This record gives sequence, structure tokens and C-alpha cells, in this order.
Amino acid sequence: MKHVTHWIGGSAVPGGSRTAEIFNPATGVVSGTVAMGGAADVAAAVSAAAAAYPGWRDASLVRRTQVLFRFRELMDRHRDDLAALITAEHGKVHSDALGEVARGLEVVEFACGIPHLLKGGFSENVSTRVDSYSLRQPLGVVAGITPFNFPAMVPMWMYPVAIACGNAFVLKPSEKDPSASLLMAELWREAGLPDGVFNVVQGGKEAVDALLAHPEVKAVSFVGSTPIARYVYETGTAHGKRVQALGGAKNHMLVLPDADLDLVADAAVSAGFGSAGERCMAISAVIAVDPVGDALVDRIVSRMAALTIGPGDDPEAEMGPLVTREHRDKVASYLDHGAAEGAKVVVDGRRTPIRGGADATATPGFWLGPTLLDHVPVGSRVHREEIFGPVLSVIRVSSYEEGLKVINDGEYGNGTAIFTNDGGAARRFQNEVEVGMVGINVPIPVPMAFYSFGGWKSSLFGDTHVHGTEGVHFYTRGKVVTSRWLDPSHGGVNLGFPTNG
Repeated sequence: MKHVTHWIGGSAVPGGSRTAEIFNPATGVVSGTVAMGGAADVAAAVSAAAAAYPGWRDASLVRRTQVLFRFRELMDRHRDDLAALITAEHGKVHSDALGEVARGLEVVEFACGIPHLLKGGFSENVSTRVDSYSLRQPLGVVAGITPFNFPAMVPMWMYPVAIACGNAFVLKPSEKDPSASLLMAELWREAGLPDGVFNVVQGGKEAVDALLAHPEVKAVSFVGSTPIARYVYETGTAHGKRVQALGGAKNHMLVLPDADLDLVADAAVSAGFGSAGERCMAISAVIAVDPVGDALVDRIVSRMAALTIGPGDDPEAEMGPLVTREHRDKVASYLDHGAAEGAKVVVDGRRTPIRGGADATATPGFWLGPTLLDHVPVGSRVHREEIFGPVLSVIRVSSYEEGLKVINDGEYGNGTAIFTNDGGAARRFQNEVEVGMVGINVPIPVPMAFYSFGGWKSSLFGDTHVHGTEGVHFYTRGKVVTSRWLDPSHGGVNLGFPTNG
């Protein structure tokens, strides 16, 4: 049985006696253990990062870029290996895991352009023989705390940009699916990253609290639920750290009467049940504007019936299990809550057949099939709370205005979408909706890496989003230099071709 360790100072470190079990979600069987680090492990990782930081900070941009390009090629070469680890521990199907790796690699590719991204400004002769110019410099040791649902992609939202900017990084991944973090660490070493620039501390709340309190950690990035995001933000900033903490979501899709309902149904099923609904950009509520509700529900049901649910390593499977038994049980409980609050359970995922087994409730593993609730009351628990599973709710409204109000009155503001063929309505929606990421006939509007990812309201704590130019700014700080040189200097003659290094 495997044991997943820490990675500190360029090598695997076993950790102490505290461990947690790792499960195969498709079978419910324990597949390994993971070290559960504490303050001493965090201190060791931060010490290694602090020791490596000065040399990496002073490495030329050419040198940093060379390492990033090699890392990108190694990640691409090992994408199947990485996806297999994700499937084994998270449960998502292999094709979905490959997609996760591909989206993470986009951020690595963006970070490869760091020489351009760190270019400052220059103003000549702001006063007589005086010049001014601006610089962006790294912070030092920075940390990332990441969730179980994307064990490769979400860390890659953070560490490529942080490392490209010249920082040293400490990653605290989810203890539920930790193996991807060690493979990524090994590939960084193979790419030539100096020991200590990238470190991994496995664990839970004790490790998180140690990172938030450690005086040498200058900034913390976090992705997870809203209550923990708020805790990370408040605790980290209280210790003088720069913090970006991305929280939960309740993403709505507004469907206007002129929309192509076949395309809408395809999009709703794909966005609602991909990765078993365990993603913060999942569409969990479809707002159908009268009179399209009945026709849309019929189309969604027909597509749900054609889905194949099974183990992630089964090439025929389109959706796998949930990550843990406890999480599966919590998600399944919303079916009873919904019925009690007046919703109609159209498709009960507890009855979904599983490839190689019986229905979801009788098959070993953490199974819940795609579920559809109709006529969900606005403000009900099923509508209001983030379920984070394969439960799609349909809300009926009489107008665009009523649907917009449902979205804007919600606690979260992560992602949303509108489906319509009316350009004026779409433009009005993108202007009026109080959400950070908006899709127009696009159900999951995750931006490309050269833009930044993040929401509004209770979906984000802090001022900056991840990756893109906001990510570069988060992992650097500005400096302005004003200079005057009274005596020009002159170097010796050198006819050799100039080189970088």
C-alpha cells in the first residue's frame, strides 16, 4: 500500500506518525495513506523555501523561462500518468482528468512569457538628467492551499506564476487526493528547478494554520468552500499576509424563450454533471423563463438517461463517483431536502445504474448518479446552498428581470451564463449581472490563462483573482526608482556577440 509523503528541499520527506487514509472512490477501498503534517513540517518547508529564495530571485528571466519550458514539456509528457493518479484518488473519469491537466498547462504556458509580463515602465528626463522607472519584484516565500476537486489544475493556477515571478512556493494540497502533488514536484526537479523553490506539505487544518501564522510566508492563495475561504482570509491578513481566497459558488444559467433548447439541454447536462458536479464552475441551477420550462426539462431528462456512470478508469464511463462517502451522503441528502421544500424529484440519482454494479445505493464506492429537481423554490435550501455534486435544479420564472433578480440576490457571485439568440439581451445581462465570470451561450465561462479567474461577493475574499495579469501582480510588489548619473561610464571593447544569461 502506498504512502504519500511531503516534498521538502528537493526530496521526499516521510513526515511523522500521523497519517490519513486515501480511498479509491469507485470501490470505497483504502488505497494508501498520506502524511498529515503539522507545524514542524511547515517550518521545515518554509525554511527550505526561504533558503532557496535568494538564488531563485536573482536568477535571470532567461534562466527561469528555460526551467518553465522544460517543466511544461515534462508535464505534457506525463499527462496520462498525472490523470491516472487523479482518477484513482478523486474518482473523475480519465478524459476529465486529462482535461484538468490541459487547462492547468495553459497557466504554465502563460507563465513562460514572464519576461514580457514583468516588463516595467521607463520615463526619461523626468527632471534635468533624472530618469524614473518601475519594477515588479517577488515577495519571497508564498503558499498555496488547494482543494480536492482539481488536484492538478488548481495548484497550477498558482505555482507557475509565483515561481516564474521569482518566489519560492509551499503547496498544501488536499489530503483526499495528494499523489498528483508529488509527481508535479518530481517533474519540477527534473526540469532543473533548484531544490527548495517548490515544496509540498501534506495535511489538514494544522498545516493550514501553521502556514497562515508563519512569519516568513508573505502571501497565501486559497481555493475551497466559502466558510474556509473567509477563515483563511481573516487569519492570513491578521498575520500581515497578502491573501487571495476563492470560495464557493451557486452558478445559475438563465434561459430565455428564444434560446435553442437542444443546445441549452446539452450545455446544462455537461456543465451540471461533469466531474460529478464537484467543481465551483458547475451550473447547479437552470432558470427557465416561461414558457420554455417543460420542453427544456424533457430535453434534459432524455440526455441524462443516455449518460454512462462508472469507474473513472472505464473508457466507457462519462461520470464517476464522488470523492468520499461523507460527501456523497451529504449531497444525496439534498434530494430529501428538496422534496420537503416543494421541489419535484424528476430524476433520482440514487437509482442510477452503475457500470459493473447495481444502482448507486447498492454499488460499493461513493456513488450518486445525475439528479434533476424541478420547480425548485427560490430561496429554498436546495437553491441557496452550494451542493457540490451532480444535482441540477430547475427554477421557473416569468421574465428576464425576475431571473436576473434571482441571480443577483444570491450570496455567491462566481460564474453564470445566459442562453439566448438576442444580442441586446445578452449585452444587457453581462452589464447587469453581479457575477465575476459570465458566459454568453457558454455554460462554464472559465477564462483562458491570460485572463484572471475569480468571482464576486462571497465567492472571493481579497482584491485579486488568480493567474493572468492579476496573478502576476499578486505574487510581486511594485518599486519605483528615480536615478541621476552625473558622470557617464564607459566599458571596455568587446567584439563578441552579446548573449543572455
